[in-house]
Amino acid sequence: MVDLELSYGKKMGLVFGGAFVAAALVLSTIVFPFWNLIREDVYEEVIILNNDGGVCYVETKDIIPKTIENCTLESGDKATIKFGRGLAWAVVVEP
Repeated sequence: MVDLELSYGKKMGLVFGGAFVAAALVLSTIVFPFWNLIREDVYEEVIILNNDGGVCYVETKDIIPKTIENCTLESGDKATIKFGRGLAWAVVVEP
């Protein structure tokens, strides 16, 4: 016959583990919702300020300077870019 009686330490471990899992679920859904990780895409027409070896720099309406990797545009060129709200990187949208 198998003895299924748990010791006091094991019972407290299960209680602590359950409380930890419950707290993690509450924090992950209320305090830091998953959809905050998915940023809204913003499209904006900008002028390239500088091209430094394939990395272009532009300013946007949200006042966060953006960098564009693998950029072939020159200073003064107009381009439409796409970036995530609040992020500092962008990509050129091809027409």
